[in-house]
Amino acid sequence: MTFDWMTSGPRSVETIDAGLEELALHGACIITGVLSPDLLDIAHEATYRVARNERKYGWAQHYQYGADDHVNQRIWNLPSRDPVFCELAEHPVAIEIVKRTLGWPATLSSMSANIANDSGASMILHTDQGYLPGQLDRPWVYNLAWCIDDFTAENGATLIAPGSHLLDGPLPDGAAEQMISAIAPAGSLFVLDGRTHHTNGVNRSGAGRAGLFAVYTLPWLMPQENWSLSIDPAVRQFGSETLQTLFGFRPQVLGRVNGQERL
Repeated sequence: MTFDWMTSGPRSVETIDAGLEELALHGACIITGVLSPDLLDIAHEATYRVARNERKYGWAQHYQYGADDHVNQRIWNLPSRDPVFCELAEHPVAIEIVKRTLGWPATLSSMSANIANDSGASMILHTDQGYLPGQLDRPWVYNLAWCIDDFTAENGATLIAPGSHLLDGPLPDGAAEQMISAIAPAGSLFVLDGRTHHTNGVNRSGAGRAGLFAVYTLPWLMPQENWSLSIDPAVRQFGSETLQTLFGFRPQVLGRVNGQERL
């Protein structure tokens, strides 16, 4: 069975303009070479260091929503864990994509690491704005994933149903079997329209595969992470104006305190 809405999937590109064209067509895009080798090394070390500490000190949590319990090690609130994650949250390429899709100001809904283990399973098939009511005719959420390791079919690269962002309803029967792996080298930025159906592939490599998922949304939607309670005070004190906006501390109309724009 073939589906007239399903596309061949995004090709790897090197520019924002080309990426946005792929994103509009397929509901996803892969922009390679975004992270410099030095920044990739720093982010890779920080990700696996935090993951080890989470396990060592018993901070690791099983996240039930999305049914990825025991499939992935998920680490929440990355901006509080190491400054490199703040750098990625406001990376110029990421912010440019957010401005040209959602507009500005926007909110960082959450930023988490997802390290696919070798459990031999996938999490539930879902869309990133599936928690919003009803079928939406536009994306209110974009998921910008930094590939900290190579994303390959063997290590469980994200599986997507290309073109599914334009469906008026759930994924039809049989479509899940035709999903494709989002193959991308480490240092790439993998972007998902919030309506695109996806899950993680099965990791058969015997090693972890890490991605950092920064989810951006419209500023009047409640973020997935309650930054006002969870953000490290140092980030709140020293973060740039861009970060303050992403965390909701520079409200425009909604979310003020005593009528003030600056919290």
